[in-house]
Amino acid sequence: MEEIRNKVKESGLVQLDLATYKPKLALIGLDLAEQLWQGFVLKEKEFRDWIKNYNWAQYAGKAVYIHCSTDAIIPTWAFMLVSSALQKENVYSQVGSELELAKALIQEEICSIEIEALQDQRVIIKGCSDIQDPAFAMSYLVRFLQPYVKSIMYGEPCSTVPIFKR
Repeated sequence: MEEIRNKVKESGLVQLDLATYKPKLALIGLDLAEQLWQGFVLKEKEFRDWIKNYNWAQYAGKAVYIHCSTDAIIPTWAFMLVSSALQKENVYSQVGSELELAKALIQEEICSIEIEALQDQRVIIKGCSDIQDPAFAMSYLVRFLQPYVKSIMYGEPCSTVPIFKR
């Protein structure tokens, strides 16, 4: 009886699972609407007191998206103060929505790929994942890899869709 061979492994194809790039931190929202006087106005003195006395350490080990759920106009410096307070606690933060934060974290994960291991390789991107905005993640991954790899395919080794070939 002949030994069973793993032809996929022997093919030299490198499989990348999109789930690998999913944010590993919990995504937490910080709504500045709660700091508005009468729901409309941000008062600088009170806001600075809040910044000074707020428990920023509660966000340790999480990623924070800073936003305002009302139509109030929030000055740019307010977002900067919150970002600075979070940075002092070594908390990753970004102004915007949860999706924008997730995208930024996905980008960082993709940019941390050791490209030397993929140089001139044939790569398959596995796409079945519960990642937020998979089209964004896949497109960014293609843009990141394309200058270095021999080819990029989408799917599973038994059924791929060619995306790029040098």
